[in-house]
Amino acid sequence: MAQHLTVADLVRTLDDFAPTWLAEEWDNVGLLLGSPADALTGPVLITIDLTEAVLEEAFTHKAAAVIAYHPPIFKPIKRLVDDSALSRTLLRAARAGLAIYSPHTALDATRDGMTDWLANKLLLSRQSGSPHSADRRALRPAPSLPPSQRLKIVTFVPADALERVRLGLASAGAGMIGEYSVCSFAAEGTGTFFGSDKASPAVGNPGQLESVREMRLEMVCARRALPIALQTLKQFHPYEHPAIDVYELQPQPRRDTGLGRRLILDTPQDLETIAQRLKTNLNIPVVTVAQAKPGKINTIGVCPGAGGDLAPLALSDGCELFITGEMKHHEVLAMTAAGLSILLCGHTATERGYLPTFAQQLSTRLPSAKFIVSTADADPLRAV
Repeated sequence: MAQHLTVADLVRTLDDFAPTWLAEEWDNVGLLLGSPADALTGPVLITIDLTEAVLEEAFTHKAAAVIAYHPPIFKPIKRLVDDSALSRTLLRAARAGLAIYSPHTALDATRDGMTDWLANKLLLSRQSGSPHSADRRALRPAPSLPPSQRLKIVTFVPADALERVRLGLASAGAGMIGEYSVCSFAAEGTGTFFGSDKASPAVGNPGQLESVREMRLEMVCARRALPIALQTLKQFHPYEHPAIDVYELQPQPRRDTGLGRRLILDTPQDLETIAQRLKTNLNIPVVTVAQAKPGKINTIGVCPGAGGDLAPLALSDGCELFITGEMKHHEVLAMTAAGLSILLCGHTATERGYLPTFAQQLSTRLPSAKFIVSTADADPLRAV
């Protein structure tokens, strides 16, 4: 393992794959324990839950970090004393210098993350060895708006000063779109003004109506860069009082990213077939179903873990079946009464099988690090 690798490198890799802005507002994702500057001198252990047994496993592997899908720090902690399993685990991890990162709902929402893995398990045919075809999109598409594009600055400038103002705004951080800088749009028009006797117009004379050939200049801008961008614009603009508009930009939903997935099967299937396929592909002994109405199923909603909150959305989006790990009894009753069948596979049964795929995805993105899937991590419940 490269000695120069740090926790910050791991955090960047995780945030590139499953950006923390994709997480739900109620969630607690990202680096929960440790310093980004610490060296990543050992392997990274991946687990669903950070239990005391998993922590012992991390020590056995001399791990430098743990990626715990479920945030071990979720509710506010008022004290850290040695009187509970969680407190003991966090205290021992901190004393050992172990970094802890949780991706949780960001990993659910990202493309090729946990939810897409579960959808693939639903579609995979063991007989043919290939997945059934289905149109796929997020049940709740993620609003995508990078920080550098939260605002748009619009100003109106004489043509001969356009380049000076454009480059000035770019130097202040405006016009950043992805890997491109100095991004702008300019269109020609006519501006008018009537200056008072106290005005000092850069073009024309006070006391009379003036018409000036101007360029409308537009550039995106990060919220944090707005004050310096406006100051720079006024500095490079020739007008005494330049016209400036600042617009709040709306997020652009991404079809392939967000919570849950809606699948429209090319070939409708019956509930029994779907249930048996999931049992086989998830390698679990039992699934439970609540059938709302007979007949073949064409549109399916999918969400790993406890996805009951998404069931009404799946119903309103035309789904006939909703697949998740667990739901409350009265949620199941309400959904089946409304016409939505339910298939439950067990909370972590819809999550844990993804971890080897996750480890490979991270290894590809950060090949100088070693990722290990925990063997001590286990479902606390078992069928008897």
